[in-house]
Amino acid sequence: MKIVKLRIADLGVAIYLLAAVVMFIVPIPSFLLDILLACNISIALIVLFNALFATEVLDMSFFPTLLLFTTIFRISLNVSSTRLILTTGNPGNVVTTFGEFVGGGDMVVGAIIFIVLVIIQFVVINKGSERVSEVTARFTLDAMPGKQMAIDADFNTGMISATEARERREKIQQESSFFGSMDGATKYVKGDATAGLIITALNLIGGTIMGMTRFNLEFMPALQKYGILTIGDGLVSQIPSLLISLATGILVTKASKEAEISAIIIRQLFGISKVLYIVGATLCFLGIATPLNPVLFLALGAVFFLVGNSLDRQTAIESIEEEAEVGEADAEEIRKPENVISLLQVDPIELEFGYGIIPLADVNQGGDLLDRVVMIRRQLALELGIVVPIIRLRDNIQLNPNQYIIKIKGIQVSEGEILFDHYMAMNPGFIEEEITGIPTFEPSFHLPAIWISENQRERAESMGYTVVDPPSIIATHLTEIIRSHAAELLSRQDVQNLIDNIKESNPTLVEELVPKLLGIGEIQKVLQNLLKEAVSIRDLLTIFETLADHAAATHDTDVLTEYARQSLKRAISAKYFPPSETTSVVTLDPKTEQEIMASVKQTEQGAYITLSPERIKEIIASVETEIGKLENLGKSPIIITSPIVRMYFKKLTEEYFKDLIVISYNEIESNVELQSVGMVS
Repeated sequence: MKIVKLRIADLGVAIYLLAAVVMFIVPIPSFLLDILLACNISIALIVLFNALFATEVLDMSFFPTLLLFTTIFRISLNVSSTRLILTTGNPGNVVTTFGEFVGGGDMVVGAIIFIVLVIIQFVVINKGSERVSEVTARFTLDAMPGKQMAIDADFNTGMISATEARERREKIQQESSFFGSMDGATKYVKGDATAGLIITALNLIGGTIMGMTRFNLEFMPALQKYGILTIGDGLVSQIPSLLISLATGILVTKASKEAEISAIIIRQLFGISKVLYIVGATLCFLGIATPLNPVLFLALGAVFFLVGNSLDRQTAIESIEEEAEVGEADAEEIRKPENVISLLQVDPIELEFGYGIIPLADVNQGGDLLDRVVMIRRQLALELGIVVPIIRLRDNIQLNPNQYIIKIKGIQVSEGEILFDHYMAMNPGFIEEEITGIPTFEPSFHLPAIWISENQRERAESMGYTVVDPPSIIATHLTEIIRSHAAELLSRQDVQNLIDNIKESNPTLVEELVPKLLGIGEIQKVLQNLLKEAVSIRDLLTIFETLADHAAATHDTDVLTEYARQSLKRAISAKYFPPSETTSVVTLDPKTEQEIMASVKQTEQGAYITLSPERIKEIIASVETEIGKLENLGKSPIIITSPIVRMYFKKLTEEYFKDLIVISYNEIESNVELQSVGMVS
């Protein structure tokens, strides 16, 4: 059997409710009624100031229940006081004092004050609180799904923990329950006011009859005596009811969740010195130019001037203190020994520019360079299958105004210069008519170009020139630099992220491959080899399937790269060989292939070629001659080799020809049509 301990709080609430029920049935003496009425006024004041100083509505989440408790207790006091008025004509000191003191001993004055209180409570406070509660409940419930989705989104992105997400969901549910309950609880206050009016009317009529019949009073003396007692009873119940109604209104209209409402009201009313100066000047003008009391209005105007001046001084002091605190905090931050560690951080990609290019990066000035950087990351993700690191943009006053530089891992790899409010026009090669402008070179591909003004743009485009604006020039240059350094930018952590991504849909493949067959570093080398030759790694599933098939036989990352390239032959063919055209290529002499393979030496560090420098020079000269034929035809420099020699021939030529494309026969689809225009021999 479970034993329940009775706490003091439980006992207090139980006695409070039990007293209300008892007072409906059992008559109580006037001195006890005085004590209970005083307690009722105290509780109403406690509720009012708790509502005023609560930082958020959920600090009083049981307010609807509390509203019910106080309402039933107040009505029970009304019943007890009514019983004493009708039976003895002596409801106690509190009721009598309220009737005589507040009403000035005059029934008419007391009745008017009572009616005014009822109108304020019934028409103003209750009506507004009821409407605010209804609207707030509706909007809170409507907004609940959106808030739940926002919490789920923050949790999925890792911005909040599971515990914090649970707390936020519980808070949303509590808010919806609270405002839904408040929508109904305001009806208690409205009903209480209505019951008070009915009880007051019954007291007045019943008391007058009792005074005339039982105490043999004349009509007017009976009306006067019981009228004052009735008004006292009405006031002593309506004033706490008014306080509770006011607390209800404060709670349902509380907007801030960060501070007490009193602090916010004072700050919002008296927080702008300019307003205080205008009000002070207006009051002084009214005191001088009108028959209003000059002493009162001039004194009040002077007070507002003094408060405004004090506010200005306080604001200045706070500003100086804030600057000092910020400066001290910065100095303290610099003095921290661990702060040196932050200086070791190297940004993977940086774009630095002179002050003349700042408008292109400033959103407030209409610049869209930041949006273009976002699009670069999206484009390269689709094209190469990698997530490009965050690109850091910063201005550098040491650069020329129109100059920009691109850094990879803190080292400058390229630079360019633009003319603001100008366009770059490039001749595709077939336009004979020249356009006047400032000669320059396109920074991405070093093609000859001309800077033209904006009024020449339409004419240049109509003539067939390719016209590009400055943001596009920078974006294209940045894209090409990132594309050429993609292999260098692919870190082990990036590879781990790619593995985790594919593991969600293909857990069996990843578990077989990593780390049983290959480590993260070995997979990174394979992916870097592919990216180094501009082969997309977006189809990771195919690449990983191929690695899993061959990793048991060899861990040579160069050989595994060749297998991966062959599995991606559809993508490679689509990139370099248009399906409906015959592509001109250069082939490699079989004898030269045999010679290269014979010179390959395998070591623990990898394979290398032992050809003599003279022979290498002859091969390079032959390559230069043959790809010159392709360039004269306007074709891309492509050399076709046998699969076994492709990677060694690529290593042999990559230092001399950066853009040379070397493809093996196994990387070409069967439906591709090729035409050999030369042979490297």
